Amino acid sequence: MSANTAFSSAHRIYVKSLYKRYLTNTLDWCINRPLWREQAMLIRAEFEKNRDVTDPRALAEILERAERDLVARRHPDPYIAPSFPGGTKWERNTPPDVRPPYDHEANADHH
Repeated sequence: MSANTAFSSAHRIYVKSLYKRYLTNTLDWCINRPLWREQAMLIRAEFEKNRDVTDPRALAEILERAERDLVARRHPDPYIAPSFPGGTKWERNTPPDVRPPYDHEANADHH
């Protein structure tokens, strides 16, 4: 097995997800984009350093350590986009009800 096909596509998706979670968490802490970019470059360098690891046990240890580090660095109040669930504009202007109004007089015999 070559180094490129040693792991499944699910593994690649997991590593990409971990990388994105790292970047998102860093953006929660540092909202200034130029400063965040410097941090993003350091995160990318860390991921690139471990790119060629092919031993499954060593890789599992690296990923476990990365997950623990991410949990330890998690922001207590992460940024939520305003229009997403939990955001400041979530369901602020809900669309009006388009159903016809209920006619109580026409259905008065149901009492």
